[in-house]
Amino acid sequence: MKWNFPENLQYSREHEWAEIKEENIVIVGVTDYAQDKLGEVVFVELPETDQEVKAEESMAVIESVKAASDVYAPVSGKVIAVNEKLLDQPELLNEDPYKAGWIARIKISDEGELEALLSKEEYVQLVEQEES
Repeated sequence: MKWNFPENLQYSREHEWAEIKEENIVIVGVTDYAQDKLGEVVFVELPETDQEVKAEESMAVIESVKAASDVYAPVSGKVIAVNEKLLDQPELLNEDPYKAGWIARIKISDEGELEALLSKEEYVQLVEQEES
């Protein structure tokens, strides 16, 4: 498979990733597959800090040369930080979707929602289905 999906992350069916950090904090971004499908990213509309987000609801928008696409929260909670670098350098989403291209940090309100996310293996199967 030509895309990179790190083992230590969990994935949503809408192609976001979540990295679990200390004390119910997750870092959220879009997967390598998602950024590849979007093409060249030209603008990112970030969520607001302190905004309450709900799992599977739109929390941000990515605009590429091809289309605009919603970014869905993989979990419910409060946005505690956003990646301001993306405002001036939206291409970070294409160049480094898992590190420099992160979108937001969310303090989880319901840890049970993490169980609905996919493992790397489950996400690879989802992508293979979409590509076939």
